[in-house]
Amino acid sequence: MPEIILEDPDGTFAMLRDSVAAFAQRFDGAKSLRARRGAGRDLDRDIWSAMAEAGWLGLMLPEDLGGAGLGLSEQAILSEALGRALITEPLAQLSVFSGTLLAGAEPGAERSRLAEGLISGSLVVSPVWQTTDGGFAVVTATADVAGVTLSGTADLVVAAASADVFLVLARSKDERVLISVPAGSDGLSVSERPTVDGATLAQVRFDGCPVAAEQVLARGLLGNDLLDDAIQATRLTLAAELAGAGSKALEATVDYTKERVQFGKPIASFQAIQHRLVDMWSVAEFSCAAIVNALERLADEPGKPAALAVLAAKARAGDAAVDITRKAIHLHGAMGFTDECDIGLYMKRAVNLNATLGNPAQLRLQFVALERAA
Repeated sequence: MPEIILEDPDGTFAMLRDSVAAFAQRFDGAKSLRARRGAGRDLDRDIWSAMAEAGWLGLMLPEDLGGAGLGLSEQAILSEALGRALITEPLAQLSVFSGTLLAGAEPGAERSRLAEGLISGSLVVSPVWQTTDGGFAVVTATADVAGVTLSGTADLVVAAASADVFLVLARSKDERVLISVPAGSDGLSVSERPTVDGATLAQVRFDGCPVAAEQVLARGLLGNDLLDDAIQATRLTLAAELAGAGSKALEATVDYTKERVQFGKPIASFQAIQHRLVDMWSVAEFSCAAIVNALERLADEPGKPAALAVLAAKARAGDAAVDITRKAIHLHGAMGFTDECDIGLYMKRAVNLNATLGNPAQLRLQFVALERAA
């Protein structure tokens, strides 16, 4: 089946894939997703702690912060494997996005505390920065004697109910600042809503929320590449997870069509079915190739070429995963529409990830604008 293919001289990528396969034996992805959805939780802390024990949460954090110091290639392989296993805890946002911000923040006790907690799984650190259309949230930080006071609203916040700390990107006069805000702070409120795949997104509101000066982690982020780096790394992580989900949905469908009998023989023997499976295989292969291309551009041509490649990879992987999973449901027949059939969970997961940090139409518009920019 299609997969992200990279040179693996020391066996690191194979080890990561094997570790996810072993993990999935302990925590069945589909079963865990249904259980979390039924309980109305936005995060399974047992699974999150196990992911921390596996060393996945600090995979890309630098070694001086206690992380593994690995790169996006390793993260992409890990996320692809998690997508295949339907392990749906929001690693991309809570580990990759938050970890990238912490790695680029100013050294200090609060930064070290958050990094240590993120890596160990003892702290769920959720980023707060978006509006419903994916733009920057209007959260203002007003300086006072004790530190700053936050006011404003942000949307699309993941694991908000489980979060121990919020990493807030706020505007202070003419600069953007990164601030650590403990959950449960005065003047902070959370309003959740369910998503299509059983996860939740939340609106976080700050109404005169006081924050101590030592919780300001970075300043001057308006002209800084840190936020762009976090978005880019997270988009590629999401693309890899989408590629894994699409590939697994294709594999499950191929297996099912070999078993489902119509007119006295497996439907996989029908030419029309074979053509559809080949189409699904083709888009899955192209999405994996786009991710490999983005990883190569990031290594060899950082800057505009890499940014274009990441936008293309996320757009292609999103389109591919949604297309594959929808066709997979159709080929599973009536049972594909039931909640008991795992293939529907893959489709819902693909739809959710496809919309995260830009759907394909939005990403292609960004691609064209960036390509035409001087």
